[in-house]
Amino acid sequence: MQNPSFEAWLAGAREAAQRPPAQPRQALVVAGQVVGSMVEGFLSQISLCRLTDKRYQLLNQEHSGAAAWHLDVPVDATTDALNTLAAALRDAGLCGPWRDEQLAVCNPAGEVVGTVERGAVRVLGIATRAVHLVGLAPDGRMWVQKRSMSKPNNPGLWDTLMGGMVSAADSRPQALARETWEEAGLRVEALHGLRHGGHVDFSRPSREGGGAGYMRERIDWFCAQVPGGMEPCNQDGEVERFDLLPLAALRAQVAQGLFTLEAGLVIAGFLGV
Repeated sequence: MQNPSFEAWLAGAREAAQRPPAQPRQALVVAGQVVGSMVEGFLSQISLCRLTDKRYQLLNQEHSGAAAWHLDVPVDATTDALNTLAAALRDAGLCGPWRDEQLAVCNPAGEVVGTVERGAVRVLGIATRAVHLVGLAPDGRMWVQKRSMSKPNNPGLWDTLMGGMVSAADSRPQALARETWEEAGLRVEALHGLRHGGHVDFSRPSREGGGAGYMRERIDWFCAQVPGGMEPCNQDGEVERFDLLPLAALRAQVAQGLFTLEAGLVIAGFLGV
């Protein structure tokens, strides 16, 4: 049965997931390869001493016929140069929450060319990857989690059973297994019928960096049954509680805006709408 409220929410959510930058952006080129983008003039707000101390040059010059920011460094210095830039952004209060976690940095061909601190990826317009797990009870209800109020993003909203970033140290299956244990206290090998369900893409402005961020992310979502008698139990302090929802109630709560945008679109994918 169609739910008009859910359908209206879904149309708006899909539009919200794909929005152009709120401000003009320039490509970020490191060691000759485009890895992200930054708002025009953004770097005028930071001190470049950290970069110049390491003899890294940051230049504003043409790339493919348009102005771009170039970190002119050797290929093997890509990671250090990006993290030095990230630290300068942190010093100026212009990046997201600092996590001490490295994420992969890829060129347009999808090849990993370095890593960077997670807190800087949005302001640098660097593409990221994430995984979500849709967990079902044997009776068809869905396990969902309420995010801790201490979470830096979307505190107190509801989410899928698990949702997390793919770090530079992880493959996608490794991230799925690690995050499922940390967030839900479940081992993926104990789940039934684990399968890859699909993916959701995001390209939208981000509030990080004083509104200068841009989110580019692919979320791969998976689906599995949590065996009867087995319940999720958070391990990392980032989940307030878990609940089991019938699908009709789930649709209604998503339509009410009680879930994160990412989780809502993953759930829509699971529901086939």
